Amino acid sequence: MSAAIAPPIESVQAFLAEKHQLLIGGRWVPAAAGETFEVENPARESVIAHVARGRAVDIDRAVEAARRAFDAGPWRQVTPSERGKLIWKLADLMEEHTEDLAQLECLDNGKPLAVARAADVALAIDHFRYYAGWATKIEGETIPVSVPYTETRFLDFTLREPVGVVGQIIPWNFPLLMAAWKLGAALACGNCVVVKPAEQTPLSALLIGQLACEAGFPDGVINIVTGYGDAGAALAAHDHVDKVAFTGSTEVGHEIVKASAGNLKRVSLELGGKSPAIVFDDADLELAAEGVAGAIFFNHGQCCCAGSRLFAGPKIREELIERVSAIAQNTVLGDGFDPNTEMGPLVSREQYDRVCNYIGSGEEEGAQIQAGGKARPEGLDRGYFVRPTVFTDVNPDMRILREEIFGPVVAVQPFEEVEEAIARGNDTEFGLAASVWTRDIGKAHKVAQGLRAGTVWINCHNVFDAAAPFGGYKKSGYGREMGRHALELYTQVKNVIVNLG
Repeated sequence: MSAAIAPPIESVQAFLAEKHQLLIGGRWVPAAAGETFEVENPARESVIAHVARGRAVDIDRAVEAARRAFDAGPWRQVTPSERGKLIWKLADLMEEHTEDLAQLECLDNGKPLAVARAADVALAIDHFRYYAGWATKIEGETIPVSVPYTETRFLDFTLREPVGVVGQIIPWNFPLLMAAWKLGAALACGNCVVVKPAEQTPLSALLIGQLACEAGFPDGVINIVTGYGDAGAALAAHDHVDKVAFTGSTEVGHEIVKASAGNLKRVSLELGGKSPAIVFDDADLELAAEGVAGAIFFNHGQCCCAGSRLFAGPKIREELIERVSAIAQNTVLGDGFDPNTEMGPLVSREQYDRVCNYIGSGEEEGAQIQAGGKARPEGLDRGYFVRPTVFTDVNPDMRILREEIFGPVVAVQPFEEVEEAIARGNDTEFGLAASVWTRDIGKAHKVAQGLRAGTVWINCHNVFDAAAPFGGYKKSGYGREMGRHALELYTQVKNVIVNLG
């Protein structure tokens, strides 16, 4: 170990050494079959923990506990104010354990510790506090009805009620933050949840479970089942689950929808993307170059809204390519615990092989590498490290332009006119996000309106806030997380009509 790299703090080392079990009905229990699986540090390709492997029978137990807590337990009697206090208490406990959460994110996801601390953990805490405030503000409405076939007067009003038991399937790219996105809104609305973290990155969710128990959530309100895709599939198909929320690949999203058909449960999906970053000739070039590099290299490119398609105007194209390529070449790769690291490894061997395959495909199809490539970064003889890669001479039929790579790989394409930029930006089956870089505010609004994407950033990229809705068009999914819009995912409307005589 390098002298510059400190080991995890004692509390994290102790947590890693624990016998990690499933949280079901307020108790930590082993998987029914007694199975466990290994959790790996992708920077070192080493096992750091062993976690219970839940299967369908464990999903059954967790759903039963959540169902009991929702239908007959104390959760329905907890006032909105008390719900908000519990969620806020959880946020306070997370803040007290900021370093533990950040180090766990670094260890099992690979992201730099400084990023995990300043972004992932801070945003997750803020998210819970935002929804703690919403718990007392979920309201119905009165409707002035005029029933035409009678003179009887009626009072018509609506109640906005929790959906019930919610299955939440969490991805591995932002394990803590995505759990917060889903848990915050669901709990504020009064639902009970069964959380299935990604098998690659279950550790921060397990710590959240411990903190939730400490905060005082009633038994069965929050259940956590760690495991592989079979557990997630069982959760999506379960007849006693009222809604499933999924973040992950579009391919799995299709399977979630199919699995939900049995009891016609509600579904929200935040899926893949192939987001355009469109830089016009009148853009602030320094700002744009840093911005579009961050759009694709942030979180090692493992971001559903990564700006993986870079469109550059004719006058600034060459200089923009040079600037972005220089940023790629100068990015410091390494262990996330190294304070000098700017980009860590990809999350797993599977993801490493996938991204390297795409880089090879780009080369084979004739695209030119301006920075990066498949070669292992110098000085890093282990770990799933891939250099930030910039492709030019890309044609519209290449896989690197059509398919989601989910790695630090950007394909640069030219454009001439505004309408062409909009058309080419929309030339994808995805529609999650986009960014537009220009000093002309009229042009920025025109492009933003023309792009079929759930989020359009102007002169920025990857800007998130708990109050701002996020979700996709087309094959990027449906439903909106964050903001007041997420409340619609976790509530249903009941209409009540009263005969006034």
